[in-house]
Amino acid sequence: MKDKDMKWRTLSSHYLFKKPWMTARVDKVELPTGVILDEYYVLEYPDWVNTIAITKDGKFVFVRQYRYAIGKTVNELCAGVCEKGEDPMDSAKRELLEETGFGGGEWQHWMDVSANPGTHTNITHCYIARGVERISTQHLDEGECLEVRIFTRDEVYQMLTNNEIWQSLMAAPLWKLFAEDK
Repeated sequence: MKDKDMKWRTLSSHYLFKKPWMTARVDKVELPTGVILDEYYVLEYPDWVNTIAITKDGKFVFVRQYRYAIGKTVNELCAGVCEKGEDPMDSAKRELLEETGFGGGEWQHWMDVSANPGTHTNITHCYIARGVERISTQHLDEGECLEVRIFTRDEVYQMLTNNEIWQSLMAAPLWKLFAEDK
């Protein structure tokens, strides 16, 4: 059986607001069934990146920071926003260096994920960088307050199994790593 094209048709689109980090719009759409939804809300974000950074001796480079929206201080992979026109891998390398002072190593694209494909327009590009080393100090933006944390493979696995990795876009590539890299 051949897959049907299930694409929705945009009948109209109106921006509610446009900001550098997020834009919200409301669309009027028609489904393939003919049903019309008068208000379908879409959040436009720039693409994001995150990196599983592993040092030459097999340790994982994380950052620890307070996440205001959930009211928790958490350990996370180094991550950030792709600047307009910037290649995602270049964004990931830049973010790792800025946030942690680590760089170098062998880089590979690991996977792409979406925070919510029903409402978000962006993609998170996930990378693995093996053999990274500290080559600089942190160069944080004004709105960043984070610490570099180094964990063993076992410690990262324990954080995953104990539900201590709160960011789903980071848990997914880590789970993939542990599933494929036994």
